[in-house]
Amino acid sequence: MTHRILVVDDEPDITALVAYHLAKAGYRVSTAANGTDALKSAREERPDIVILDVMLPGASGYDVLAELRRREETRDVGVILLTARREEPDRIRGLSLGADDYLTKPFSPAELALRVNALLRRLAAPAVAQGSTLAAGPISIDRSAHRVSVDGQEIELTATEYKLLLTLVERRGRVQTRPQLLETVWEAQPDIQTRTVDMHVQRLRTKLGESGELIETVRGFGYRFRNAERGKTRA
Repeated sequence: MTHRILVVDDEPDITALVAYHLAKAGYRVSTAANGTDALKSAREERPDIVILDVMLPGASGYDVLAELRRREETRDVGVILLTARREEPDRIRGLSLGADDYLTKPFSPAELALRVNALLRRLAAPAVAQGSTLAAGPISIDRSAHRVSVDGQEIELTATEYKLLLTLVERRGRVQTRPQLLETVWEAQPDIQTRTVDMHVQRLRTKLGESGELIETVRGFGYRFRNAERGKTRA
C-alpha cells in the first residue's frame, strides 16, 4: 500500500522540493497552498500525513491543525509542522494543538522523509492479538483497535499520544527519563527536544481528566505511571 502525503505550503519552491523527495521515496503526494484547500484535500483524499507550514495566507497552519483535529474524518491524521520560527512558544503551540512532530526551516528533505517514515510507523503500530486490552485503574487500552477509554468513555488521542500513554502504562512503576521516551515514542529523531515530551504529557494528562494524575512527574528525571487513587496530587 502506497501512503498518501499532503504537503501544504504557500512557497512553490519549497512545495516542489518536498513533493519531489517524498515522491522519490515512494509516497503519493498532493499539495495545497492555503488552509482552505488543505482542509478540502484532507477531507476528500484522506492522507496518512499532512506536512503543514505554519505561515499560510489567510488561515494559519495552527488554524488548519486545530480544524483537522476537530473534524472526525481527519482527527487521526498524522501532522508534521514546518515553521521558520525557532522560538519555543511557537513549537509549544503546535504541539499543544496536537501536532505529532515539527521541523524548522531551513531543513533537509532527507530528514523530513525520515520523520515521515517514523511517524507512519507510529500510526501503524504493531498489531497484537484481538482483544488484547491493557487496564490501568480507570484507563483501558485496547491495543488491537488502538483505542483508549477512561471509565468506559472513549477518548481521542493522536498516534503519538497513544504510543506515549501505552509506553508509560506498559512500564508502570518505573521512571521513564525524557531521553528514554524520546527514543521509544519519537524514535530518537534528530533535533527533537525534551520539551516535546513535556508538552505531549501535558496534553495527554488533560485528555485523561482526573486520571491524568496517574502520570507522575519525577523531578529532574522524567515521568512514571503509577496505580494510585484519584485525588492525589502530581509531584
